[in-house]
Amino acid sequence: MNRLLPILAAALLAGGSPAFAAERCGNCGQVTDVREVKVEGEGSALGAVAGGVAGGLLGNQIGKGSGKTVATVAGAAGGAYAGYQVEKKIREKTEYQVSVRMDSGEVRQIRYAEKPALLAGDRVKVDNGVLTRVAR
Repeated sequence: MNRLLPILAAALLAGGSPAFAAERCGNCGQVTDVREVKVEGEGSALGAVAGGVAGGLLGNQIGKGSGKTVATVAGAAGGAYAGYQVEKKIREKTEYQVSVRMDSGEVRQIRYAEKPALLAGDRVKVDNGVLTRVAR
């Protein structure tokens, strides 16, 4: 007992009791919001080329002479733009953004590809960008 007393005194002087030292968490906080976020897809040359070819073929069916040439060029340009936009829409994805107010007051945003099993008000720990629910 005589050896334990100086250790307990040092712990109290260092800022608290040993029982509560394990409960402190430097990277804990509370979930404030879980939101579904649409992330725009990336378009590539593939969509533009495919759309341009299709548009050029359709434009080539219109008119005669120089009008046919103008329609082909316009169809190719319009088709390229449309193909690029369609590819972006096809590649669009949904992510889930979790907002956490850290005990320090800082607000962090963590993104997940799948809907997380977290709700506003949950107490969490942030570890390498992953949230883990903790007891209150």
